[in-house]
Amino acid sequence: MSNDSDERHDYSRRRFLHSVIAGATIGAARPWSGWLAPSRGAAATPKLAPDEAIKELVAGNQRFAANRLTSCGLDLAALRERTVETQEPFAAVLACADSRVPVEFVFDQSIGRLFVTRVAGNVASPEIIASLEYAVAALGVSALVVLGHRNCGAVKAALKAESVPGQISSLYAYLRPAVEQGAGNLNVAIDANARVQADVLRSSSTVIREALGKGAIKVIAGVYDLATGKVVLS
Repeated sequence: MSNDSDERHDYSRRRFLHSVIAGATIGAARPWSGWLAPSRGAAATPKLAPDEAIKELVAGNQRFAANRLTSCGLDLAALRERTVETQEPFAAVLACADSRVPVEFVFDQSIGRLFVTRVAGNVASPEIIASLEYAVAALGVSALVVLGHRNCGAVKAALKAESVPGQISSLYAYLRPAVEQGAGNLNVAIDANARVQADVLRSSSTVIREALGKGAIKVIAGVYDLATGKVVLS
């Protein structure tokens, strides 16, 4: 690629991030040319329909909960080599930053299969939305899961609304609707938060809303049980 092309590529990426984080509307033209993955070749992973993608996530979680992982037996060296130049995830996951929620293990998926974003409280902040819009529009994921989890510290802190150091309390505003629905019950608030953040993704992102309108993606909520390893989707 020429230097001029490189410069246009870098500029396109900067312009996209700036527009999304600033809340600008992404037009129908969809300026993704500098971000798109290389064309899928003959050996590429088959594209999954939204329902098929969700079924694969459910099947993977069932294997995980039953201690029958298959992803760990794959040839990781071959997977790394294959994914150096491109990625072809079939689903994206917005999960909490909690160390007890190993997303790829939870859904028994290996390198390049899931596009994962993580932030305390699995909240749909502008930066998170920008990342997920890339997964939808540039990578073509067909399922997007907001994954909460039991005993979530961020939701617990928001319920108490206690004074905390640093910028942790900046999450409270995102969690407030779920806290109100929870009415003091932590599990109810955790369930509500996953649904609330999924609704935010559906309503606040023009990119995701467009894909939903075309039937190209499904956005669902789920909660991971730390004790059983099971995910309940809703």
